[in-house]
Amino acid sequence: MASGNPGILRTLRNPNFGVYTAGHAVSLIGTWMQRVAVGWLAWELTQSTAWLGVIAAANFLPSVFIGLFAGAIADRADRLRLIVSAQRLLMVQAVALFALTAAGLITIEALVGLVLFHGVVVGFNQPANKALIPSLIPRDGLPTALAINSIVFNLARFIGPVVAGVFIVAGGLSAAFAVNAVSYLAFLAALSRLRIDAAERKPALVSSATLLGQVADGMRYVAGHPGIGPLLLLYAAVALSGRPVVEMLPGFASQVFGGGAETLATLTATMGLGAIAAGVWLARRGPAPGLTRTTVASVMGLVFATLLFASTEALWVGMAAIACFGFFAVSASIGTQTLIQLAVASNMRGRVFGLHGIVFRGGTAVGALAIGAVSEWVGLRWSVAGATVLMILAWTWAWNRRVSISAALEDGGDARLNGEP
Repeated sequence: MASGNPGILRTLRNPNFGVYTAGHAVSLIGTWMQRVAVGWLAWELTQSTAWLGVIAAANFLPSVFIGLFAGAIADRADRLRLIVSAQRLLMVQAVALFALTAAGLITIEALVGLVLFHGVVVGFNQPANKALIPSLIPRDGLPTALAINSIVFNLARFIGPVVAGVFIVAGGLSAAFAVNAVSYLAFLAALSRLRIDAAERKPALVSSATLLGQVADGMRYVAGHPGIGPLLLLYAAVALSGRPVVEMLPGFASQVFGGGAETLATLTATMGLGAIAAGVWLARRGPAPGLTRTTVASVMGLVFATLLFASTEALWVGMAAIACFGFFAVSASIGTQTLIQLAVASNMRGRVFGLHGIVFRGGTAVGALAIGAVSEWVGLRWSVAGATVLMILAWTWAWNRRVSISAALEDGGDARLNGEP
């Protein structure tokens, strides 16, 4: 995959980014094993799409309440140290999930509690993690690095469910949780080998000294930016009405396609293949002009893929649709992240990506709750299809403004004005 693109190989040869990517890849495989196992465990315990929505909300909703504060902390504290602490806490959560499941003591309430803890930790980790990535790689390699991150994430999305299926069959759901706990050790080892300048790990403050003041500064910055603000609004619509499809896959696997855990793993892995294709395409594309147009257009592609997936009961059609869903979802996601990373001022990066986390994780949580609840009344397929109306409205608004959004983002924006290379 990488051999056809020297840019990908050069990026992976960077010592910091290469080590980070290797450790992160192992951890992500474990994370996807746990995600599939949690979804199926929730379904086994309740047989309810509403509970699937609750599980998704528990995982994603904490970012709504802590995202901006987490971003401000990431702009004040040592980002690498924050990430290490978060990984240790996530490993503790995985061990607890394994122990309760193996002992037969897990309940849906305990599962929600553990997933909620996971969501809180990830909510604090996400802004620091996003803000650290530009410190691992020169600016001209950043778009390729972000695409590689997505490829790794979605390779894990493909490999994780397959490996999870093997371990679940051999040792039950608890085995998947145990492997995830061990996988954190690889990422912690990789993080210990990173060599990053202190100034990159903890940027200097240039505005309000208090945490609340910095939160307010971050909100004003995003609201006043002619490119970042509109782009995040568009992505909010994707998070609310598009991404919850991923959380509803256990219900589709069982109710619509009449399968079990193996069908869920197949759908998840197929979606990962489509996402990997998007990552490779964007890594080859690089920071070429027109990325704003590509990102906005991907939202409409996501609409068509979602409608096709919701309209069929044939598994092979569903697999084709969910592969397209993965492609367009990742194209929109990487495009959004790349444009923001290239335009944002470095001392605002944590707060901006704290808000990005609110949009991404919080929007997905609210959307999954709403779709899960509505599906109890009108059915899963109709609730998913109906949600695409929001994406269509947002796409129409953004498409009519794509020229002004592009002008604010594709020239490097405040990152260039701030004197970054």
